[in-house]
Amino acid sequence: MKVTRRNFLKLGATAVAATAFGGLGVSLAPTVAQAKPFKLRWAKQTTSVCCYCGVGCGLIVSTALEGAKRAVNIEGDPDHPINEGALCAKGASIFQLTENDKRLQKVMYRAPYSDKWETKTWEWALDQIADRVKKTRDATFTLKNKKDQVVNRCEGIASVGSAAMDNEECWIYQAFLRSLGLTYIEHQARI
Repeated sequence: MKVTRRNFLKLGATAVAATAFGGLGVSLAPTVAQAKPFKLRWAKQTTSVCCYCGVGCGLIVSTALEGAKRAVNIEGDPDHPINEGALCAKGASIFQLTENDKRLQKVMYRAPYSDKWETKTWEWALDQIADRVKKTRDATFTLKNKKDQVVNRCEGIASVGSAAMDNEECWIYQAFLRSLGLTYIEHQARI
């Protein structure tokens, strides 16, 4: 038998593979992961969506039933069709969004041309938002275009969505925006 370089490499690769995997008892057949979600008996589990990127990974948020009733654990949802329980580094650290002593708990407002922040109430902030949306919509609403066609649009307000909303919330939100006549509606999930 004439040994060529090609035959030598084939034989060598086969011998290495047989030695490496043959005697170790390692099966190369596909297997199914046996991960089970972490279940706390004293906590309520709720599903949610990760807010970091546009993938929309599913989360299981465990909330304490007694005491402060705060989130005590956040993990990937193994039943979610997108991530099947896996989370990236950002998603794995999402617990810090709820349990972070540096997180703002109040509405902070800085008036135009001011260099100081003021603490305001949520009622004040929501009233301000509603008033400003109404004022801007009334000032920039177009009933007809230059060709005298009815367009009913508001080009003075734009909206950019976020990954914190799931598909159903995005649909309701865009339906609300379209009812105001907005034409500049975008969804950038990485913001």
